[in-house]
Amino acid sequence: MSDKTVPERVAGSRLGLVVAITSAAIGVIYGYDTGIVAGVLLFVPGEFHLSTAETSSVATAVAIGMIIGALLGGRVSDSVGRKKTMVGIAGGYVVFAALSAFAQGLLWLDGARVGLGITIGISTVVAPVFIAESSPTKIRGALLVGYQVATVAGIMSAYLVSFGLAAAGAWRWMLGLSAIPAFGVGLLLLRLPDTPRWYMMRGRREDAITTLRRIDPEADIDAEIAVIEEGLGEESSGRLRETLGEMLHWPFRRATMFVVVLGFLVQITGINAVIYFTPLIFTTMGLSGHVALLLVPAGIQFVALLATLVAIALVDRIGRRKVLLSGIATMIVANALLAVVFATDLSGGASVVAFVGVLLFTCGFDFGFGAMVWVYSSESFPGRLRSTGASFMLTANLVANALIAQFFLGVLGDIGGVATFIMFGLLAVVSFVFVFALAPETKGRPLDSIREYWENGGHWS
Repeated sequence: MSDKTVPERVAGSRLGLVVAITSAAIGVIYGYDTGIVAGVLLFVPGEFHLSTAETSSVATAVAIGMIIGALLGGRVSDSVGRKKTMVGIAGGYVVFAALSAFAQGLLWLDGARVGLGITIGISTVVAPVFIAESSPTKIRGALLVGYQVATVAGIMSAYLVSFGLAAAGAWRWMLGLSAIPAFGVGLLLLRLPDTPRWYMMRGRREDAITTLRRIDPEADIDAEIAVIEEGLGEESSGRLRETLGEMLHWPFRRATMFVVVLGFLVQITGINAVIYFTPLIFTTMGLSGHVALLLVPAGIQFVALLATLVAIALVDRIGRRKVLLSGIATMIVANALLAVVFATDLSGGASVVAFVGVLLFTCGFDFGFGAMVWVYSSESFPGRLRSTGASFMLTANLVANALIAQFFLGVLGDIGGVATFIMFGLLAVVSFVFVFALAPETKGRPLDSIREYWENGGHWS
């Protein structure tokens, strides 16, 4: 067995290196376009004279678009190919970032943000599939977690850019800057092949073999092709009704339940409540101004980025389950800490403890849920169901996200911080038990062999 490090294995495959770079860039753009609204909302309401409800629409437009994109992503990817879909994603980022920057009113801005949300939704389905099917098996998990690292880096960069441009009130630049890297990524993607699995789905065996050799020169190509063919040989005609039928019946009914519930738990445990409303929490500590609203959250995201880098180093060594369970356990501790702080007083030393609680919560999420959701969305199904399964997981995730965004402030006001974070803590406990009971350990397993886990009732033979 090779003892090469992840960077050495990536560098040994030129195609793998380019896939890693382009996927990371897409992740950064996704994170940036998601996080930049925090800075934009400091200025747009005053310039467009928006009411509270209209201001909320700027933030929720992307979430609506993401749900639509998540539902479309799997089918688009299977129909036109992973590569063409990725090129379209890059183009969408360019177009809708530019349209947002030139918005002349609320309707224009909301429409552009919905389009951007659709692009993000498709991206979050297709990018992990593209990475999973274009990566050497031994480092697949690390590259998938790397996508989450890039996303966190994008969120952090959004806060930093917002802080840098806040003094000038340059919200249009905040929205439009992401079009530049998106254009470059689109050009790079045009030079890449599609994935071996998609070529085999279209009967292009020689293209699949050539691409496999470029992905991993040390791989047993005949064995890899045989595994793909075995999976494809059992596929249905690919129609939506048949795909849904297969996902809702044995042996993949269990897998479907797992990814849908996992996707829902990722958001319902409260990460976006903490991210969206960190400024509100910090204001209760006596902080104010752009430092509290933008720079401090950027610092938290930086530490969370380090936590995700640690997950990359561990995911292909100790396995997916241990990483995910450790992250959830950290969130449980963080929730308990925040509940204790709210039960006492948000002043003096308690403010520092509350800051540590928010930091632990964010790091625990990015180390566990944030990193592993992309891995499990790409590894839980055989190829014919992978894109649809990822769409299901993401749709559940986004529905939970919408619920949190809509109701968190009301719940916090009605039942108070103590009860709110106890509730989040209990949801994290449920998540821990759920993952412990159902999550497969897919470390080192070929993608098309993971079906055996579900066929054996949630056990490896």
